[in-house]
Amino acid sequence: MQLKLPEPQEPDATMQLRAAVPEVSGQRTSRRKPVPPSAFARATARFAPYARKLRPVYPRPGRIGWRRWMPSWRQWLGAVLTSLGLGGAFLAVAYAMTDIPENLNSYATQQDNVYFWSDGTPMARTGWVQRQAMPLKDIPQQVRWAVLAAENESFYSDPGISMKGITRALWRTAGEGDTQGGSTITQQYVKNVYLGQEKTFSRKFTEAMIALKLDNKMPKDKILEGYLNTSWFGRGTYGIQRAAQAYYGKDVSQLDVSEAAFLASLLKGAGLYDPTLSAANHQRAVERWEWILDRMVKTGKLSPKERAKYTSFPDPLKSNPLHETGQQSDYLVELASKYAKTAARLSDKKFDLGGYQIYTTFDRKREDALTEAVTKAREQARKDHPGPAKTAHYGAASVAADGRILAVYGGPDHRKQGFNESNASTVPAGSAFQPFVYAAGLEHGVHRTRNGPATPVSPKSVYDGDDAVPVTTPEGPYWDRSGKKVAAHNDGGKSYGKITLHQALVQSVNTPFMQLGMDTGLPTLRATAQAAGLLPSSMGPQVPAMSQGSATPSAIRMASGYATFAADGTHTEPYSVRRITRNGSPVALKAAETRRAVGVTTARQVTEALTESFRTAHPDAAPGTARVAGKAGTTHNDTASWYVGTAKDVSTAVAVYRMDLSKSLEPQPLKGVAGTSAGAVPYDIWSSAMSPLG
Repeated sequence: MQLKLPEPQEPDATMQLRAAVPEVSGQRTSRRKPVPPSAFARATARFAPYARKLRPVYPRPGRIGWRRWMPSWRQWLGAVLTSLGLGGAFLAVAYAMTDIPENLNSYATQQDNVYFWSDGTPMARTGWVQRQAMPLKDIPQQVRWAVLAAENESFYSDPGISMKGITRALWRTAGEGDTQGGSTITQQYVKNVYLGQEKTFSRKFTEAMIALKLDNKMPKDKILEGYLNTSWFGRGTYGIQRAAQAYYGKDVSQLDVSEAAFLASLLKGAGLYDPTLSAANHQRAVERWEWILDRMVKTGKLSPKERAKYTSFPDPLKSNPLHETGQQSDYLVELASKYAKTAARLSDKKFDLGGYQIYTTFDRKREDALTEAVTKAREQARKDHPGPAKTAHYGAASVAADGRILAVYGGPDHRKQGFNESNASTVPAGSAFQPFVYAAGLEHGVHRTRNGPATPVSPKSVYDGDDAVPVTTPEGPYWDRSGKKVAAHNDGGKSYGKITLHQALVQSVNTPFMQLGMDTGLPTLRATAQAAGLLPSSMGPQVPAMSQGSATPSAIRMASGYATFAADGTHTEPYSVRRITRNGSPVALKAAETRRAVGVTTARQVTEALTESFRTAHPDAAPGTARVAGKAGTTHNDTASWYVGTAKDVSTAVAVYRMDLSKSLEPQPLKGVAGTSAGAVPYDIWSSAMSPLG
């Protein structure tokens, strides 16, 4: 008997075990509801027919000829909308990712420094560029509207860019490799101060993005102000202020509408519109000038009646009248810039960024007179002594009693000789140093015994004026290192016998002052001379020769020292700058130091002797009531000849000496270039520079 096994069942298609679920009494088995389609799926389903129509099928059915290969209008529309969408998204992302640079283009914002004479007129300018920033409030309305009419009449209403202009510029970029044209004033300003002048698509695109952002963050007036101060106008100038000076010799505040229209034309290309460069330029300039004036009428910024007044083209100056440095002005600038940086505590880097207006103490008339006098002396020396004259130098300076440096002669031309003869400590003062010795003795007295009390001296104190008188100390004769007695000598070996200190200064007798210096004390003498204005570095060793004028002060310092006596013993450190501003704002300036050098009585006694010295040597040179004092100075080896003196409250020092700068700074004998005692060149220069002595 065989068992019959059940037949095997077919396996489930899912290959999963199934378990019977008992049916609960009274309930029906639940069924899962279908998930509804998503919104994206519904949209896709809705637009699927249209998408299928947009999908290109080539050749297109139902069309014949070339139409079989052309997209349908739906396909064109889809492509345009897609491009616009992607382009808009790209621009939005680019705008968000573009930042306004924090650092400005240093070259675009660099300015020149302008130096002014004491009367406020321009003297010189320095810097790599000719630019001076001007606040918008100081730029006349008609100048602004002329620029806007020429460059961007919709400036105050546009978003900072011009789509039409950008499209034109991009077309030029793609077709000709040129990005010129198509820029608003905002874009041009961005290019000037943030970017550069390279002609690339990327630069143009970045320029537009920054311009959009800048327009949202910066007031329009500030953008216009920046644009007017950084734009190139030709003739080496940046900014509307420098352009006005370069083309018309006036400040921007003095421009009329006609001149403003011409300057605005230069923004399109100064090389093409400067009428002085060529006849073609002149014609282009006239046409654009007329066009700009007409545009101003169209934009409502100039009335037709006012426009009718301007029928003649305002021809600019033939050349840039801005003052270039050179010859004497370079020496003046050198002194003023050094003083400005020190007194205003400006680093070289900060000062070189420019924008400073330096108002100097230099008097134009005195400078011209001093320069003319020295130039005349140079020319005469070349005629009379052609050999020695080749290495002759003339240092000269005028300093007021209140410390102002009024004029200097630094050399024939700074571009050929940077060595400033007025500020050089190279030659001994000689007998011109005697007033300092006299002042030290009068002020501090003399010591007859070592460490003993000081004994007062007066102008009437008597000293030995003979030649070759040995110099003594409280212990006896003064011996030099070679074992010889030191003796003083007078010019020409002349002896004067017993002579008062006053008369010794009047007649420039050396021997009394060499002994007076020893009696007063060389440290005291040194301190007195320095208090009066001479620099410590020029004083030299403390030996008896100090009283003979072994110190080597500059012409500026000698004039300053004599000015101390004219100021009743109060010394003011010489200064060359009285005020500094930067773009119109004051810059703090440390005041020149003032100190009491000697007492009033001492100063007046020195001045009395110097007055008599001047009257004795030049009895007819000045009226009897004139306040004139001065004396000559010579050295025993004839390497320098001086004249230093004051007229009223101005002191002038003149030194003539010889030195071959190509070999060394060692002084050489004058060999006649300084004249004779009867006609000394330093005095001739001094009297011409100080004329009239009334």
